[in-house]
Amino acid sequence: MDVSGASGQPRSGDDEPTQHPASPTAPATGHSGPEPHDTPTPPPPADEPHDTPGPAPADTHPENRPGSDEDSPADTPDTPAAPPHPAPRPTGTAPAAPGPAKNRPPRRRRESGGGMLMGRPFGVPVYVAPSWFLVAALITWVFGGQLDRVLPELGAARYLVALFFAVAFYASVLIHELAHTVAALRFELPVRRIQLQFFGGVSEIEKEAETPGREFVLAFVGPLLSLVLAGLFYLAMLPVAPGTVPGVLLAGLMISNLIVAAFNLLPGLPLDGGRMLRAVVWKISGKPMTGTIAAAWVGRALAVTVLIGLPLLTQSGALGTTAEDNVGMDTVTDALLAAILAAIIWTGAGNSLRMARLREHLPELRARTLTRRAVPVETHTPLSEALRRANAAGARALVVVDADGNPLSLVREAAIVGVPEHRRPWVTVSGLAQDLTDGMRVSAELAGEDLLDALRATPATEYLVVEDTGEIYGVLSAADVERAFVKAMARPTPSSP
Repeated sequence: MDVSGASGQPRSGDDEPTQHPASPTAPATGHSGPEPHDTPTPPPPADEPHDTPGPAPADTHPENRPGSDEDSPADTPDTPAAPPHPAPRPTGTAPAAPGPAKNRPPRRRRESGGGMLMGRPFGVPVYVAPSWFLVAALITWVFGGQLDRVLPELGAARYLVALFFAVAFYASVLIHELAHTVAALRFELPVRRIQLQFFGGVSEIEKEAETPGREFVLAFVGPLLSLVLAGLFYLAMLPVAPGTVPGVLLAGLMISNLIVAAFNLLPGLPLDGGRMLRAVVWKISGKPMTGTIAAAWVGRALAVTVLIGLPLLTQSGALGTTAEDNVGMDTVTDALLAAILAAIIWTGAGNSLRMARLREHLPELRARTLTRRAVPVETHTPLSEALRRANAAGARALVVVDADGNPLSLVREAAIVGVPEHRRPWVTVSGLAQDLTDGMRVSAELAGEDLLDALRATPATEYLVVEDTGEIYGVLSAADVERAFVKAMARPTPSSP
């Protein structure tokens, strides 16, 4: 799943989270979660909290002030937060974990928080989440019980065989995810990481495919690889005697990969089949949002079907068991599994809608309109004098420059508020400033996802905004970008359901 969901295409993945989620026994896999694949999410918070008002009354460049209050940064000092950044969209082999459910910008998870690093195939880090060990234990227990009926002579050794099956199954899940990753890299879409977790795998792809054709291919390659693996396990099983350990293992892996492929081909977000349906509707309508809405609602209908239909199928004996066998704890287990799968699919579909809506509003995030007016001050200027100049100019930021007017550093808002008023005549601005790095200089022409990418690359509380000529345009506060990001998330679109 794609990290827009699980084994198909995010996080997104709308994320979005996640930002960019298969089933335990003959583990099914699905594609769930936010649409992280190609969905924007805010960048990691800066090291220094930005939580103090600016040096002067709120204002933006008058000639570039946004046309409405909704599009402009707050007119009064506000608590700055971390700048937004594009979120990955999950492509998981199984339903990924549900993404953020509220209209707030998802924060990028640090790589180190992804679990145990297992390697970097194709340069993409692969992590095993702690929850994987729980599902591996569950698969070992369930499959070991099945082996006790088929190969009773194994005794306690059946659990070692079952553990090998669990590891081999998740290796096939990883291959499923690598198929999404290789396709994404082929289309020049950055992949943040692959994570193996409780309900399968997630490939966090950070950008959306540019065409419906690429979207379809990106989603389809995962289930296709699972079908190929099922075929290979079947061919390997032919010369092996049935009723032996190798025969049982190969049969189990063949069936598991068929389940993974079939589950992920279901036509609803956040599964791979949902992303394929989205691509088809996108191609027909010419509107990616229309495709997302159609596939998300099919995904929600699918969630209800799984919630009600899976327990009924089990009780009816349609899955190969008799009604007498499906009583007591088995009934509760089936209902619980159906509820978990349904919740993952429903949540992932909702996240896909939210992330798609956010992408529609991304172009409204423009560095030029969010930038605060700034006044240049020299290194040894007292803070009180610098603030007086800022107030006189209607500016909200201070840029420390050298004798030739070249910018050296930015005075931090948080540092200004920490200086008592009676001490400000004796404190110079250089003591409150953060030295500029190349990543803290952004072009005034940046907008949308390009702007978020630039801020995510260098987390900070303030950025120097410059014209193409190198002239200082102003200072961009991470807090202002955060507020604009949240407003974009909350604002409905005409095409939203």
